[in-house]
Amino acid sequence: MSGQTDREAGSAVYHGVSLFTDYDVYIFKQGNHFRLYEKLGSRIITANGMQGLYFAVWAPNAEKVSVIGDFNGWNPRLHPLNVRHDESGIWEGFIPGLKNGTIYKYHIISRYNNYHVDKCDPFAFRSEAPPKTASVAWDCDYKWQDSEWMAKRKNNNSLNAPISIYEVHPGSWRRIQEEGNRRLTYRELAHYLADYVKEMGFTHVEFMPVMEHPFYGSWGYQITGYFAPTSRYGSPQDFMYLIDHLHQNGIGVIIDWVPSHFPGDEHGLVYFDGTHLYEHEDRRKGFHPDWSSYIFNYGRHEVQCFLISSAMFLFDKYHIDGLRVDAVASMLYLDYGRKDGEWLPNEYGGKENIEAINLLKKFNEMVYANYPDVQTIAEESTEWPMVSRPSYIGGLGFGMKWNMGWMHDTLKYLSQEPIFRKYHHNQLTFSIWYAFSENFVLPLSHDEVVHGKGALIGKMPGDEWQQNANLRLLFGYMYGHPGKKLLFMGGEFGQWKEWNHDESLEWHALQYQSHCGIQTWVKDLNHFYRAEPAMYEMDFDLKGFQWIDFHDWEQSIVSFTRRGKNSDDIILVVGNFTPVPRYNYIIRVPRGGFWREILNSDSGYYGGSGLGNSGGVEAVPIPYQGMYYSLSLVLPPLGILFFKHEGVM
Repeated sequence: MSGQTDREAGSAVYHGVSLFTDYDVYIFKQGNHFRLYEKLGSRIITANGMQGLYFAVWAPNAEKVSVIGDFNGWNPRLHPLNVRHDESGIWEGFIPGLKNGTIYKYHIISRYNNYHVDKCDPFAFRSEAPPKTASVAWDCDYKWQDSEWMAKRKNNNSLNAPISIYEVHPGSWRRIQEEGNRRLTYRELAHYLADYVKEMGFTHVEFMPVMEHPFYGSWGYQITGYFAPTSRYGSPQDFMYLIDHLHQNGIGVIIDWVPSHFPGDEHGLVYFDGTHLYEHEDRRKGFHPDWSSYIFNYGRHEVQCFLISSAMFLFDKYHIDGLRVDAVASMLYLDYGRKDGEWLPNEYGGKENIEAINLLKKFNEMVYANYPDVQTIAEESTEWPMVSRPSYIGGLGFGMKWNMGWMHDTLKYLSQEPIFRKYHHNQLTFSIWYAFSENFVLPLSHDEVVHGKGALIGKMPGDEWQQNANLRLLFGYMYGHPGKKLLFMGGEFGQWKEWNHDESLEWHALQYQSHCGIQTWVKDLNHFYRAEPAMYEMDFDLKGFQWIDFHDWEQSIVSFTRRGKNSDDIILVVGNFTPVPRYNYIIRVPRGGFWREILNSDSGYYGGSGLGNSGGVEAVPIPYQGMYYSLSLVLPPLGILFFKHEGVM
């Protein structure tokens, strides 16, 4: 930091004060500065014996840049910044006397078109609460209390650990009706959510995007502040408290991250310095027709630094356990959402976005190099190969990938009237043929309960009893199927209404036994899943799964086993997808001895009819379908059963 000053007449800006070294500038221009938030933005420093705020912003095509705010009456003439003389395009300056909490923007005059604009700081750690749009100078100091979690999270976040994710929108999970439908603050949410998630047995919470966004109805997917958690629910430290409290209760935290696009709000990133700085200049590559938003210029080195720095910032400062990367497919394909003639091919004539691919690989390499005990998860809806394989063997480098095919096929199958399901049996079984090609998460996410799709339970056919049974059957099949689990809030107790971001979940539904039964079923599934290594240890290994019978399409029944690394850990799963009870149903099993019935979705405890196998069944030494032992079972209507092999009685 230089001690030299160059104070302009009538100005309170000290120039010659800088946090940038020549090396910082070099790696920034090379696309390899991944903690750029330590240099750009605003921060409290002491220079020349005075405390104040240092400001730095990247605006290479600006003619003038100044800091405006409450402290100077928003007058752009009073506090101009100086551009560095190294062709970095960075403007900087030090204003003594300014403190934490200072509200500010950058006033930018472009070299082109006489463009004048007031921009929020792309690297601000805090923003004003919307609808206000200014940045807030803020430090991220916080005394963390989660050392126990951080020390052991490698085990909790590993691919062979039980991972059951509860997807949450912070502003609508629960609201205070007595206070005018008020949203919970981060600190209020911390206690309510931790208690609930812990009781329900989920291992992780995944927050829909919490970084600052101007339009609440975007659910956070149109971000303007990539380094600032939204001020709607509190300060950055309040958000840290939420994560800290979840960690102290043994719950991991995943954040939805959106590098695929950003909104066109004037105070944001778009047309930042009078040019297409962050977005691609060619509209055929720089604008999303589906979402009316802008696409980052992934090939620009400085933009790569911006995006990867935002990801590293969340790991560095917020102790998060993973990032779920939104809309990866839209990044991978140049023709995504476009008609012929509306997109530009790559240099080889193909539709693959090579620049975005390289960014994703670099992002994953950086995350895992610095944090090998976390996970990155891709929402990728196509058949792009090796999404969750290391980049050094040609993969994209993600830890896991959402299994969108499983989600769509399974929901489509279960939406059929049971009498027709036998004609669609492959929709239930097909996912196993590719289940081990990636490290899959099985999502029943917010995407399935919005835009007129209705709630999960509303997709289920039949009368109320059958709808409840079908929903329990769906959840049971998800927990039995190989792959990690994700369930959007409200689904776990069979909320009837489609999710609305402006309302609380329908917690009042729990006064009814049917909803309590569904909730108890999910809770028991979670605790069973976490207690049985056979249910999670080999999620991504074919050796952990074996079909017992997938051919019984006529009766819409499937059966399979799950295995742990210990060969004695075997769980048998049998699902009956019709409302017809099946008595004396014979299946083959790989072991003799007693098979104890651990879970039965048709138990009266969950709202079912109470049909089952009286606690378990002894295998008989009667060969069947190529195995030496068999079981005679009672299969309840629209029910799924979990048996644990317990050896010879």
